[in-house]
Amino acid sequence: MVEVSASLLSLEKENAIRTLYNLEVAKIDYFHIDVMDGKFVEKNTTEIMKDYALTISHISNLGLDVHLMVEDIEEFIDEYSMLEPKIITFHIEAVKDEGRVKNIIDEIKNCGSKVGIAINPATSIDEIKEYLKYIHMVLIMTANPGKGKQKLMPETLEKVKELKEYVCENNLDIDIEVDCGINDVTAKEAIKAGANMLAVGSYLTSSENIAEAVNSLRD
Repeated sequence: MVEVSASLLSLEKENAIRTLYNLEVAKIDYFHIDVMDGKFVEKNTTEIMKDYALTISHISNLGLDVHLMVEDIEEFIDEYSMLEPKIITFHIEAVKDEGRVKNIIDEIKNCGSKVGIAINPATSIDEIKEYLKYIHMVLIMTANPGKGKQKLMPETLEKVKELKEYVCENNLDIDIEVDCGINDVTAKEAIKAGANMLAVGSYLTSSENIAEAVNSLRD
């Protein structure tokens, strides 16, 4: 079953409540919270994403899929842990020390959340193989992080395929999420390559019929 995680990065604030409601009614699986600190990536979304996450925690029972595009990962784990997110994902590029990677994994697990590691288009799967047995999900960026409404880079789907083959060969229970440029066409390509989770932004939040858009991703 393919799961849909609705990214709020391109959400229009004035229509936020209505769109959040329509997304839930359309039976998405998660709300994807793109936390950017203005350092790891240029854009800073810390305030608006926290506002959205708090709002969702009051009006919805759906899980939060928190994507940390930040340098101070531990600080934001602490900040979001009180909202009991289903998944917290951090970028391997933001952590240079192997010991720190393992400490972050343990910290997320101690919060009761699933652990995800994200990799940028330029990062090899080899960079995360040693951690796969400790985590639940890999998020493969299909465009460079930091902006919404980007086009999927086709070569990143080769990385999805490579990871899927590695996971199967090693009997690992790992979800593969793709993020950036996902729509009804690219979703099919990503699923064929091996993804089973789709982080989808403007294709959903800008749609006139969100339910139809969600269904088109899964069909």
